[in-house]
Amino acid sequence: MLELKVFKKDLLFKFPAGTSRGVMLKKPSWFFVLVENDNTEKISIGECGLLPKLSMEDKSGYVEKLNEIAEKINAAQSIDIDFDLKKYPSIRFGMEMLKKDYKSKNKKILFESGFTGGKYQIPINGLIWMGDKRFMFEQIKTKIEEGWKCIKIKIGAIDFEEELSLLQYIRNHFNKDDIELRVDANGAFHFKKALENLKRLSEFDLHSIEQPIKSGQIDQMAELCEMSPLAIALDEELIGVNDLKNKKFLLDSIKPQYIVLKPSLTGGWEASEEWIKIAKYLEIGYWVTSALESNIGLNAIAQWTVTLDKDIIHGLGTGQIYTNNIESPLYAAKGFLSYNPQKKWGDL
Repeated sequence: MLELKVFKKDLLFKFPAGTSRGVMLKKPSWFFVLVENDNTEKISIGECGLLPKLSMEDKSGYVEKLNEIAEKINAAQSIDIDFDLKKYPSIRFGMEMLKKDYKSKNKKILFESGFTGGKYQIPINGLIWMGDKRFMFEQIKTKIEEGWKCIKIKIGAIDFEEELSLLQYIRNHFNKDDIELRVDANGAFHFKKALENLKRLSEFDLHSIEQPIKSGQIDQMAELCEMSPLAIALDEELIGVNDLKNKKFLLDSIKPQYIVLKPSLTGGWEASEEWIKIAKYLEIGYWVTSALESNIGLNAIAQWTVTLDKDIIHGLGTGQIYTNNIESPLYAAKGFLSYNPQKKWGDL
């Protein structure tokens, strides 16, 4: 007998997590938990990592949709039911995870590889959260001392001149061959000032900037991508674009240098692979990042990421930001995400 349950868990940050959209103290996630024959040794899990104020399905009806899926699966006694979940990307991804975990016999090995065998590490960036200048400075200093070779800094919440001074501090000590710098504006710049800001940022030999202006301004973003001396990566711009035709139109219209894929926001592995295929055709680069999922979701993203192109630095270093995360074999250190096959998973 199969029984699918829906379980909510509030993930608690170790610190106030600042972005240009505000400060988060906790992040909700919902989990599909599938139990076979009341056997607690046979539990499959899929995480639906809704991101408040950003996910397209952050609206009423979300929990009802989760419960509807559980009811139908329990009635059919099968998880092989097709649901139209294009409007619910995080639920779509949660279902992909659940089915993979079930077919892997609940081992959390969704894509077996050298990574899950402990023989391969995924290159990742160290993330610097927004806050006052001192808080950001201390984060940067710690990451450098720990030996990270790529640092991503969220910008757009404090004074722009102070953000530039933080970048100057890094470049005073390390050139671009020592440390790769990425910044993420989360749409914080106004279009009229964006190009000037991009020119000033480019003086610090940055790799790229994510989403300099708010999404939905296709013509303005296309103009920035054409004129900017700094490579631009689309992030929030991809949210809500689900049809293949619309994906092609967006990338062909804007022509960014990179796209950033968050499976919980883009609709999972299959939907993200559509973006990658189009990007490659248009000679656009990409990388994968987490969207503040628990270790359940991070594990699913990481194992899939290993099946993609190698030698890309991804954004998968969020497993250590919560006080109540699920214990897992994943660990991040010195610019790499690793998997310890000897370590057991903790309880949800």
